[in-house]
Amino acid sequence: MKRNALNVLVCPVCKSSLLLTADEHEGPEVITGRLHCARCDSAYPIVRGVPRFVATGSYATSFGRQWNWFRTVQLDSKNGTDASERALRAVTGWQDSDYAGALVLDAGVGAGRFAECAARKGAEVFGIDLSAATDAAYINIGRLENVHLAQADIWAMPFREGTFDLAYSIGVLHHTPDPRVAFDKVAAAVKTGGSLAVYLYDRHGPDHVFTDFWRRITTRLPHALMAVVTLLAIPLYFLYRLPILGKLLHFVLPISMEPDWRWRWLDTFDWYTPKYQWKFLYPEVFRWFRENSFRDVEIFDGPIRMSGVKTCHPEVLAAARRA
Repeated sequence: MKRNALNVLVCPVCKSSLLLTADEHEGPEVITGRLHCARCDSAYPIVRGVPRFVATGSYATSFGRQWNWFRTVQLDSKNGTDASERALRAVTGWQDSDYAGALVLDAGVGAGRFAECAARKGAEVFGIDLSAATDAAYINIGRLENVHLAQADIWAMPFREGTFDLAYSIGVLHHTPDPRVAFDKVAAAVKTGGSLAVYLYDRHGPDHVFTDFWRRITTRLPHALMAVVTLLAIPLYFLYRLPILGKLLHFVLPISMEPDWRWRWLDTFDWYTPKYQWKFLYPEVFRWFRENSFRDVEIFDGPIRMSGVKTCHPEVLAAARRA
């Protein structure tokens, strides 16, 4: 953790400023210490360079294991591709110039693949995750001067409302207990004139029927066992590429069809292990944006990718309507 993160971080309970006690330093990084709120007396430890506003990963423990096991697989700087860069642009529609000098929220940072891209474009990025994925993210990108990480709940983020110029949540909201509430929380963190972008699973067609059935079993299995089971996606890929049989198999028991075997294993594990996996229709998500005072809502190819610009705080809008 860097000391200047205190310019943005606040107590998630009362939204007051925090005091830092640093026990161990490595250059500009505070490796061990604590944050204390003088107003409500809440205290939050800093462990392995990351302030911890939650004690455990709760329902997101599978992601903590996933991103520590597959820490570098999707990181552009490690895999020699621009896959994360392209995925970020596909979800947001933002140009490089939009990031320069912007304060950016990555809601569900994982191992840091998108935060790395945003930081490279000149943004100051705050990435949060409920799980121990923040440990993987800190190893990957935590020491970049314009990256700040925190283990925190998306429902109780350590930020004041209206803080960020840009915010995105890619592949995260549908893994929370109530994605609409999670969306509202992230939307509230965006300042007037700022932009929000999200990626969510869709429920078009029957493709998800069998996976929903299998997930009733797989989400109850130990993560270590599922790591072994999903390892089968690596050789099955070649069988699934057969024209007719492959389509049938993919409908009944989907696996990732990523060409890279590590990415394929990761994505298959990612699909079958999270506790929550909600799916939506475009009109639903579009209403979320509108009801949170976002306009100029854009819909991009591939479900569900959407972004919008915040016009004013919802409470201001509601007051104006009452008047």
